[in-house]
Amino acid sequence: MSVDVLVTGTGMFAGRIVLDIAATAKHPVTVMVAGRNTERLDWLRTAGNARARMFGTPARVVTHRLDLLEEAASEQILEIAAPRIVVQAASIQTSAVIAQTGNRWSQLVADGGLSATAIFQALISSRMAAAISQNAPGTHFINCSFPDVVNGLIAAMGHRVLCGTGNVAILSNVFDGAEARGALGDGALRVLAHYQCLAPWRRKAEDRKGAPAPRVFVGDSEIDDVFATFADVRLTPEPAIEVSGASGVTLILALAAGLPWSGHVPGPNGLPGGYPVALRGDALSLDLPNGVSEDEAVAWNDAFETQSGLTVEGTKAVFHGRLAELLEREGFAHAQGFDVQALEAVCEDMLGLRDRLLAQPQD
Repeated sequence: MSVDVLVTGTGMFAGRIVLDIAATAKHPVTVMVAGRNTERLDWLRTAGNARARMFGTPARVVTHRLDLLEEAASEQILEIAAPRIVVQAASIQTSAVIAQTGNRWSQLVADGGLSATAIFQALISSRMAAAISQNAPGTHFINCSFPDVVNGLIAAMGHRVLCGTGNVAILSNVFDGAEARGALGDGALRVLAHYQCLAPWRRKAEDRKGAPAPRVFVGDSEIDDVFATFADVRLTPEPAIEVSGASGVTLILALAAGLPWSGHVPGPNGLPGGYPVALRGDALSLDLPNGVSEDEAVAWNDAFETQSGLTVEGTKAVFHGRLAELLEREGFAHAQGFDVQALEAVCEDMLGLRDRLLAQPQD
C-alpha cells in the first residue's frame, strides 16, 4: 500500500490534522493514521471518512495499529504505508503539561520552560527521522512534537526534517484573523515567533507588559507594539489545538498535491523557533520581510533558548539559564549537556527524574 500522508499518533493534535484534512482536501489524498489506541483509530477512520462525505472532499482515511515505541516500529510502518509525507504527532510527553500543577515535575516545567520536555518530545520523532533517512530518504518529514527545539536535535543527528506545525502558526493565524488586521493594510502578514512567545497571549491583555513579544510585519513594515495592536487576541490556557493542529493542514495538502504554499512554520529545515516560509516544489525556504536577514532571524529565535532552554551547538545539546539551574539542582546527570547521538540513554535518565518528581507534591 502507498499513502499520501502517514500521521503517527492518535491524540487530539493528530486528530485535528486528520479530520481537517478530510474536511478541506481539494485534491485526492489518502491518509493513514498509525498508533496503538484501537478505539481512537476506529473513531478517526470513521469520523474522517464521514467528514469527507459530509464536505464532499476526495479524501480517504485508513488506519493501522502499531505501538510506536516498539523496536523497529518506524521502519515497519514506513514499509507498510510507503508514505510520501510523514506527519509525526506522537510523544511520550503530552503538551497538556503546560496547564498542569500540583507536582514537582509540572513545577519544574513551569519554572524552567517547556524545553524540560524536549528529550521526551524527541524520542519517537528521532526514531522516525532515522528510519526515513535509512529506508525512505525521499519522504517528507514533518515533526509536530515541540519542533522549535526538537527539529534542531533531529538535524544535528544527521536527519532531514522539513518543519513542524503550530506555535508561530498559532500567532500568525490568530493575528491575521483578528479585528485589528483590517486596519493594518493589504500587505502580507509575516511573523517571527519562538514558542516562548505564546505564553503572554494566554494572559489578559493588561498582564502582558514586559513579556517576550513576537515580531510582526505587514509587508516590510514592523508593528511597533504588538501587544497593543492585538490586545483582543487571547489563547486558551491549554494547548490551542483548534488552531495549532489545523495550522499544518494547508501545508500538508499543498505538499501532497505538489502545489506552492506560503505561511508560517516552526523549525523549518531544523532551524530554532518559527518563521514565515514559502514552499516551492519540494523545498521550504524562509520568506522574510525585506531588511531582515536569515542570520538575524535565526539569532533572534535562538536567543530565547539561550536565556533559558535547550540549544544545539554542533552535535551537542546544551541546557541554559533557569532550566540548567533546576536540572543541576535535581542532580540530573546531563544538566551540562549531552551529545545528540546519546539521546536514547539521556531519555532514560530523564524519565527517571520525571517519575521521581511526579511523585512529589509541588513546593
